[in-house]
Amino acid sequence: MSADTTSDYARQDVFDPVRNPELFEGVRSRRVFAFFIDVIVIALLTFGAGILVFFLGVFTLGFGFLLYAILPTAVALLYVAFTLGGPQASTLGMRAMGLEMRLWYGAKPYPLLAAVHAILFWFSVSLLTPLILLVSLFSDRKRLLHDIVLGVIVINSAYHREYVQEH
Repeated sequence: MSADTTSDYARQDVFDPVRNPELFEGVRSRRVFAFFIDVIVIALLTFGAGILVFFLGVFTLGFGFLLYAILPTAVALLYVAFTLGGPQASTLGMRAMGLEMRLWYGAKPYPLLAAVHAILFWFSVSLLTPLILLVSLFSDRKRLLHDIVLGVIVINSAYHREYVQEH
């Protein structure tokens, strides 16, 4: 028994920057603004979760206070997993900026991929310095290093909806 490599179900790269440049117009700058919006949202969620952890710590005679050590990281990962990995394929900041994330063949990201995307972003920026973000200047799809590694693309939502309706 051999694997059939000539299947009709071959995944193709559906986001071509040459045929559809409008999918990638302004993506880089709007990603920066979306990031800052998401930082504010995560800070507010972390503050709210901190209040809950305080009461949990009081009711558990101090054991709940141990959650403060992982609170910001847990809140950020859950936020990214359930927004970016959700049905709209974008965080609140990305929605505000009119962006969404897709896999290279057009599918929406799932929660685990979204969480890994966030982790790879922080590791790449921490280990390789923020200069690693310059990779997007040389990418035809304006992708960052962690986008390339995971096979995801950030595109304009409005143009994508038009593209889907046409095809």
